[in-house]
Amino acid sequence: MYRLTQFLAVVTALIGGLVLLTLVLMTTASIIGRFINGMLHGDFFQGALNTLAQAVLDLGIGEINGNYELLEAGVAFAIFSFLPICQFYGSHASVDVFTAFLSRRTNRWIIAFWEVILTAVTFLIIWRLYEGMQRYIGNGETTLFLQFPVWWAYAASFVSGVVACIVAIYCAVIRIVEAVRGVSILPREQGAH
Repeated sequence: MYRLTQFLAVVTALIGGLVLLTLVLMTTASIIGRFINGMLHGDFFQGALNTLAQAVLDLGIGEINGNYELLEAGVAFAIFSFLPICQFYGSHASVDVFTAFLSRRTNRWIIAFWEVILTAVTFLIIWRLYEGMQRYIGNGETTLFLQFPVWWAYAASFVSGVVACIVAIYCAVIRIVEAVRGVSILPREQGAH
């Protein structure tokens, strides 16, 4: 079960990373296209090189249509895709100023407690995401420029969210086992007790 959960977390994060990389490239291309388009509409190109400027503009050089819509949907998906790996490796942000002086055993129980709380919060978020997706499926709302259904972004995030829930349950159970037995099973971020 350990390897399967780790595999799910890693693969989901890799897919989220590829989506994020694609979004960075798309945004860069859109910014460059918008800059070139603005430059070609400038006085110099419209006056001295009007024919060349118009030929390049006719190729469609400019901002990528709907890039903000794609960016919004893609970043949401990427965030949900990184949740499982953060959960599996215990890499969520933590402040251990007040617990650093406590025993390893006590810290294991604190970690287990917060792991259970985080699992419950993850389920709450994914449940609400599912309800939002159902609402958008029902009302048929689409994005402004690309006209793709809004629920598609919710569905993609929901799939990653389901993986996050599976990993969260596994991690909560294992953290409790770690606290009871006094052993380390799951990897922990560096510096954690």
